[in-house]
Amino acid sequence: MMTATELLVTGDRKLRRLNAPAPERRVGQSSVGRRVGRVIGYIALIIAAIGLLAPFFWMVMSSLKNANEVFSVPVVWVPETFVWQNYIDIRTKSNMLVWIRNTLFLAVSVTFLQVLTGSFAAYGFARMRFAGRDILFLAYIGTIAVPWQSYMIPQFILLSNLKVSNTLWSIILLQAFGAFGVFLMKQYYETIPEDLSEAARLDGLSEYAIWRRIMLPLSVPAIASLTLLTFVNTWNDYLGPLIYLRNPDLWTIQLGLKSFVSNLFDTNYALLFAGLTISVLPIAIIFLLGQKYFVEGIATSGMKG
Repeated sequence: MMTATELLVTGDRKLRRLNAPAPERRVGQSSVGRRVGRVIGYIALIIAAIGLLAPFFWMVMSSLKNANEVFSVPVVWVPETFVWQNYIDIRTKSNMLVWIRNTLFLAVSVTFLQVLTGSFAAYGFARMRFAGRDILFLAYIGTIAVPWQSYMIPQFILLSNLKVSNTLWSIILLQAFGAFGVFLMKQYYETIPEDLSEAARLDGLSEYAIWRRIMLPLSVPAIASLTLLTFVNTWNDYLGPLIYLRNPDLWTIQLGLKSFVSNLFDTNYALLFAGLTISVLPIAIIFLLGQKYFVEGIATSGMKG
């Protein structure tokens, strides 16, 4: 049994240990190396971001210059006087509103149909069991590797025989179905536990109801990713409208802006850049609003289980 003196000595030692300053942690070489690597990585990302945004900044600033100042030497990044009249002239001197209307109609229609058909077909490949399912899926996905130029002429002949050439329906029929959308949605569907589908079947839901009431609400990130990618591709499409839309009243914004370039020396590039800026704004707004779901959908679509 400890005496009173021993108890006091032991208590004093414990108090000294508690009040003693904590030993300084030495920063190892590995920790310093990680910090240096992180700083270098941030610097590299900043430089890359500046390189990516510089052309966009130059385009916006060029849309506010006089026609003779666009390609001045040395390069003037910020004009002394902002020429806002370019945005008024692009509307009054061209059919910009008609081009935007046609492009918006095609982009919305194609996006809606691709999301609808892609998600529905992906549900069949992800949840339904039938003979030859995997082979059919691989064959369908394999069409992504086939360049459009290889079957462009037969496709044009087919649509011409169907009397839909030189109409907006030709672009809609061409792009209403997409193998990439099926692949993206199928990969996301496979991350959803199949127990939910089994429980819904026990409750008497049909496969259509399971797809509509369970799978679609749980697949918002993948649907947002597919919506954004399809909308951007359709909005920026040039070759398809160039082949099928010969009537100027049916031109998209890409074809309309191309009409500004008659030759290298007789082009008002200030007006052209104003039109390009207008064409980029919807894409930028949509991406800023849906970037959270876009990143989440792309990140999780390749995961299973």
